[in-house]
Amino acid sequence: MSISIRSFSQELHSPHIPIKGVALKEWASCIDALAAGRQHLLVRKGGIVEETRAFRLEETSFYLYPTYEHQRTELIKPEHRKRLAEISAGIEMPPKSVTITHAAHVVDDITLKEEDKLKLLGPYHILTHEYAAERLNWKHDEPLHILVVRVYALSAVKTIDVDPDYTGCKSWIQLAEPIMETDLVPVLSDGEFGRIRDEIHDLLGVKRA
Repeated sequence: MSISIRSFSQELHSPHIPIKGVALKEWASCIDALAAGRQHLLVRKGGIVEETRAFRLEETSFYLYPTYEHQRTELIKPEHRKRLAEISAGIEMPPKSVTITHAAHVVDDITLKEEDKLKLLGPYHILTHEYAAERLNWKHDEPLHILVVRVYALSAVKTIDVDPDYTGCKSWIQLAEPIMETDLVPVLSDGEFGRIRDEIHDLLGVKRA
């Protein structure tokens, strides 16, 4: 079968913060879109220095760690490029510190290998289809992970120093210091998120257990 799904609870089990202080590295432009309710998916295949060179869903709840190095204008849909320029303005490269503003909770880990299925998901992320398809076709024997995520804003954002262990093309990092004294506020209501999730399932023809 070319498409499969693993589903998890729609709600965070903790009322406050994700467990273990784990963060997932993601383009700052994508985090901004997730935070604004303009994106609902994370598209993952693996990083150059991943232990297995393939993506693993190590945690279902994690902080979103913004990265700036590889996001490029031509990889973002035209209607989102102005926002990309605004986000990147004034950022020191490589950054010495980053600000964590949001956390995410995976409700579905969908794996697929068919480009036509991937194209259906265009309205739910800001990447160009060409770039998303490039990720799909890289190591074509490995499936692409489509993570349907519910996003939460930190009630108190946290600026942290960039530890050397955070650098490199890897997906997961363990924060050197825990993020404390913050609550999580869902970006979308239960009803709105549930509607979008059902749309994605219907488009792909998958059913969660």
